[in-house]
Amino acid sequence: MARNEQFIRQHRILQILERVRFGRTIKELNQDLQEELGLDSLHDRTIRRDLEALQSAGIDLGVSDEARGKVWKLGPRAKESVKILASASELIALSLGRDLMYPLAGTPFWNAIESFWSKIKDELPSSVWQHYEKFRRVVHVLGMPNKSYQAQHGILQSINRAIIQHRVVEIEYQGSANSEPKLRKIEPYGLVFYNHSLYIVAAAQEDQTDNRIRNWKLDRFHKAQALDEWFKSPEDFDLEEFTSRGLGIFAGNETKEFVIRIAGKAVQWLVEDPWHHQQVVEKQPDGSALLRVPGVSDLEIIPKVLQLGSLAELISPPEARQRLAQIARELNEKYNAS
Repeated sequence: MARNEQFIRQHRILQILERVRFGRTIKELNQDLQEELGLDSLHDRTIRRDLEALQSAGIDLGVSDEARGKVWKLGPRAKESVKILASASELIALSLGRDLMYPLAGTPFWNAIESFWSKIKDELPSSVWQHYEKFRRVVHVLGMPNKSYQAQHGILQSINRAIIQHRVVEIEYQGSANSEPKLRKIEPYGLVFYNHSLYIVAAAQEDQTDNRIRNWKLDRFHKAQALDEWFKSPEDFDLEEFTSRGLGIFAGNETKEFVIRIAGKAVQWLVEDPWHHQQVVEKQPDGSALLRVPGVSDLEIIPKVLQLGSLAELISPPEARQRLAQIARELNEKYNAS
């Protein structure tokens, strides 16, 4: 069983036990979990292992013999309220992080962020909030689009459950702005938050090639319904490794090395704003540098090269250089047309 499924299930067990006064038997927990996680079946022994794992992690969790059986309850230490202490500068750091997560508005993730933020507001004295408000007037996060996933809340909830249950999802998906939505079947593996947008990492069921795993943008989903069909996740699939192959959200099994010559005056920008965590910058005798960076698609690299204008030259791969040359010719014709 995937490790993230265990974490999700154990977290939900804690949530259930936090809100019940008289605890739960394993069978009662089983019923709660199946209902709340949308599971069709769950073994009692799996829940027992989860409870024991929580105990081993230091959670104050005990079991007692009662009329209805062995009942699991959170102990007094687990139910103690934790007083939140924070300084004005710590609030600034937290609020900046909250601003950066604003594109998640309308999703369960954002609801949890807002809930935590409200708890902090309730705990802190007014004097700290007054200092915070003064500092906050001179700190502002730019570049965050006015975007919300409220309309896709139900879709995201269905996909979340399907990821946990390994269920095939039938979706109505619009591949591009000029295309009509089409019905597709996908096998969802995980979620990625990239450049202010959410993506579903999933395999296209009708595609049996090595490149069947793709990134599907949540904005383009019109409908999503979990089917009574199940799939088996690839044993060697790792979400972090899959998303780190290139610069952006393009998917693919094969990466290639791109080499870009950067003029001396722009080399510092590569240090201040690196393109990729595995990039290599080789300083040249004339002050320029060769940037070596992995990528999946030419379309990840070409826009970044164009941003630097004449300060960057794409050297290889040859096909990427030819593609950029064609774009340059088309731009030249467009801007020199009279």
